[in-house]
Amino acid sequence: MQRKTALMALLIAALTLVAVQSSSAKPKPKHPKPHHPKLKTAAPPVKHFFVIMLENHSKSSVLGDANAPYMNQLAQTGAVAANYFGVTHPSEPNYVAAISGSNWFVNDDNPANRFDHTNIVDQLEAKKLSWGAYMESMPSVGFTGDYWPSTSQQLYASKHNPFVLFTDIRNNPARLAHDKPYSALATDLQKESTTPNFVWISPNQCHDMHGGVYTTVAADGSDGTPCPYGSTKDDANDAALKQKADAFVKGAVTTIEASPAWKAGNSAIFIVTDENDFTGNKTTDGWESADGCCDSPILPPGYQFLGSNGQPDGTVWGGGMYGGGLIPAVIVTSKGKSGGYTSNVSYNHYSLLATIESEFGLGYLGNAADRQQVPLMTEFLTK
Repeated sequence: MQRKTALMALLIAALTLVAVQSSSAKPKPKHPKPHHPKLKTAAPPVKHFFVIMLENHSKSSVLGDANAPYMNQLAQTGAVAANYFGVTHPSEPNYVAAISGSNWFVNDDNPANRFDHTNIVDQLEAKKLSWGAYMESMPSVGFTGDYWPSTSQQLYASKHNPFVLFTDIRNNPARLAHDKPYSALATDLQKESTTPNFVWISPNQCHDMHGGVYTTVAADGSDGTPCPYGSTKDDANDAALKQKADAFVKGAVTTIEASPAWKAGNSAIFIVTDENDFTGNKTTDGWESADGCCDSPILPPGYQFLGSNGQPDGTVWGGGMYGGGLIPAVIVTSKGKSGGYTSNVSYNHYSLLATIESEFGLGYLGNAADRQQVPLMTEFLTK
């Protein structure tokens, strides 16, 4: 009985060994290599922003106009924000809003206005990013005069240089050193290391479509003088202002695009006007319209408009949003949208500020923080 049990145990062990060997001899099933779809890589953040601020012309006065062939060429090869508005009227509060996120309840061009508020310079310097403001016909670095060459010949005007209107820049010589005549830009662009991360460009009043200089300043005419105001859209004076501005923009853009900074990485140029045309419309204090969006100011009925001298100019507002009207906005990028890409999203100068702040990781100032009403323009910065 014990012998039979032992034989049975040996038989079971042998069968088990055969089964194990047979199992191990079977080829292992092949498993396909896992498939990982290629992830789309996001465009690198913009390293250099260039803002070219022009003057007092509606979208309808510039885009599609034969007197601005280069800007229209850029619109066809670059991109257009088709519903871009000025923040308000007149010039000065638009410039101030564009670098601080608010017009600070100011709706006049008084050169004595001062703004003690946080601005993009504070943000950039806190992040150790560089900036430069380049003002055509400004006579010297850090110039704090209201006009040049004179009050009657306002080729340069501080209302178009918001940096000197903010006290923490105006009273700081080190910061004023970044506020330069436009002629310094070409030198700064020669190296990427000397090209600021944020560049602001204000042409003089003969080259920004503003006008109002009636005699020659530079004997060779290189400053665009004389440049009388236009009376209506595309009259002889208005056409000349557009032609001069178009030539200035061509010179600025081609110089930027030839720079090492442009060729080396992701950069963007935004070309906009501050507000729409001045037409003498009394209901809007002279402007073609007060259409707006994106947190443009709401002024109460009976609001008294002021002149550049700070005194009432005799007109009042009927009440409601007091925006800067529909204006041209052409965007040229080294790695973003091109080929005439057009967006119909509503934007204004707060959107432009917010976009710069977003790309540089600065946080947001004032109305630029309002994502419900003030959309970012980042759609233009990627393919």
